[in-house]
Amino acid sequence: MKRALCLFLLAVFALALLLGCGGDSENAATDSSANSVIAYVGSNIFDSSLDPIKGSMPYGYSFVTNALLRVTPEGSYVGDLAYSWTVSDDALTYTFDLLPDIMFSDGSNFTAHDVVFTYQTVIEHQAENEEVDLSRLAYVTALSDQVVEFVLSEPYSPFLDVTAMQGIVSADAYDSEAFDRYPIGTGPWVIAQYDPNQQIIVHRNHHYFGDAPHLDQVTLVAMDDTTALAAARSGQLDVVKVNPAYSFEDVAGMTMVPLQTMDVRLLSLPVLPLQEKEGMTVGNDVTADPAVRKALSIGIDRQTIIDNALNGIGHPAAGFSAKLPWADYIPVDDNRKDEAKEILAAAGWIENDDGIREKDGLLCSFDVYASEDRFALVAALAEDAAHLGIKIVPHSSNWGEIAEKMHTASIIWGWGQQSPTVLYSLFSGEAALTPGGWDNAPTYINPAVDAKINAALDARSQEEANKNWIAAQELAGKDFPYLYLVNIEHTYFVRDGLDISPATQVPHPHGHGVPVISNMKDWKRN
Repeated sequence: MKRALCLFLLAVFALALLLGCGGDSENAATDSSANSVIAYVGSNIFDSSLDPIKGSMPYGYSFVTNALLRVTPEGSYVGDLAYSWTVSDDALTYTFDLLPDIMFSDGSNFTAHDVVFTYQTVIEHQAENEEVDLSRLAYVTALSDQVVEFVLSEPYSPFLDVTAMQGIVSADAYDSEAFDRYPIGTGPWVIAQYDPNQQIIVHRNHHYFGDAPHLDQVTLVAMDDTTALAAARSGQLDVVKVNPAYSFEDVAGMTMVPLQTMDVRLLSLPVLPLQEKEGMTVGNDVTADPAVRKALSIGIDRQTIIDNALNGIGHPAAGFSAKLPWADYIPVDDNRKDEAKEILAAAGWIENDDGIREKDGLLCSFDVYASEDRFALVAALAEDAAHLGIKIVPHSSNWGEIAEKMHTASIIWGWGQQSPTVLYSLFSGEAALTPGGWDNAPTYINPAVDAKINAALDARSQEEANKNWIAAQELAGKDFPYLYLVNIEHTYFVRDGLDISPATQVPHPHGHGVPVISNMKDWKRN
């Protein structure tokens, strides 16, 4: 009881500070307005720059800028700043016709020259923007104020994904330092006040070319999950991201809303025996055995794990979402424990007196590291895997430690985006053993898979590309370098009387709760 009271008082004090500090009176938060909203969507939005040049919010949930294309709730591409586009037969030239009479939030005109400037600047600072790959872009030019042309040096099938990810900035107004917090774009909102690690206040962009936002103002606050939930209970927040573990809490005046994602949680399983390779320590002697990896994949009960760790919120996954055209969707057929045990026994893994399998003196046991918000998933997995005689040792960890352990231990990852380039990151041998990156944690190298990935990247049509992406997943799937667990749902408490328009929400990419703002212009009070 005392702890709850402390959390409540802390939330009240923290939110009062947030809404009272910084800025002039015109831009200060007006939380008392009947047409404003205060939301906690996680703190990731405060972790990096808001500048699209530097890769800000690339997966379709920017609220300040627009891209040439956008993703629909059904997962297809439609025009955003562009209303039509063509691709040449050799897949080297992409031509976009831009909507006329669009203005930036400062009142200046948007033209093809701003598109050219944006892409040229990203190329010049590619190291600062890891989200879009422009290595195959030979040049971009404005054929007129309303037509822009991209010419590639070689085919790159995900290029349309790039044009839906890269927000466009004003060439005349661009300031690398200022745009970290106050970008000028064509989107429905404009940043009115930015207090680092405290709050971002946005107002309607009165120059927006689309349907105007229903709300006058939205304040995005920085908190931790526990404080935010306490603030929601006190009536001070209208939208609150919560971990599914708290989704069945009773919050007066609010309703829990789960939203679909393309975000999966999966476990990397190092495929090499423990060794030194290219100056790095990699591998794990237990997960290196394909029998262990396969037994886990078919033997665990994903639904039970989801029930125990996530209050049943989410869908068992054996791959990426069927909504993605490049995904090799596999219906889940798990909890085959007898079959899994037979596979382990045939491979020489025999249960000892403690119920843990061992082989040649090696216990069938390995460590799994997870960030704090994913630890419950690891704990539930460990409990279920124990029925197979496999001992999983869970560790709640930070990303610094995870980076050190990722090639020798298993890690719970979150991956999910519209672009199939995520498959390059997961499976490509070229991505393995890259110091300082998160790609290919299992150190999985399969030349046949690499060939399919390269064929997909080089494809001259989306149909051809998707065929090769799916083939790459089919081949890799036979080796089980990852243990897919769940296609998660993002969960939010929403104030009664506020409609966040779930029907216009794009299935959320991996974004730690922030993607809910993708349709913020559609939010309205009933």
